[in-house]
Amino acid sequence: EVQLVESGGGLVQAGRSLRLSCAASGFSGFSFDDYAIGWFRQAPGKEREGVSCISGSDGMTYYTDSVKGRFTIFSDNAKNTVYLQMNSLKPEDTAVYYCAATIDRWGLGYLQPGHFDSWGQGTQVTVSS
Repeated sequence: EVQLVESGGGLVQAGRSLRLSCAASGFSGFSFDDYAIGWFRQAPGKEREGVSCISGSDGMTYYTDSVKGRFTIFSDNAKNTVYLQMNSLKPEDTAVYYCAATIDRWGLGYLQPGHFDSWGQGTQVTVSS
């Protein structure tokens, strides 16, 4: 199972930016670009939802509608790290953000939490109004 360590969360005012990092290791015979790595979030009392994902096989990126135009996902393959640049943050972005990974494959639901099998511990993002 891939090990994932998130960092970069914190408390910010609405309209400001944060960058989350997800460092991956332990690929068990695979390589970093064999994986799809995504960001998910869970607010209190709500279900975990997919925010963004990047495909290791072709670099395609995916975003939930509420963050399109504000968030950008990108990877640094040399560092085995995926980043989520979050701009123009809103109070409704407040949640615990999780990084998750799974082997990239045809038919994968890139924003579906149930399709991912390795998870980080999460990092809190709080946006004040």
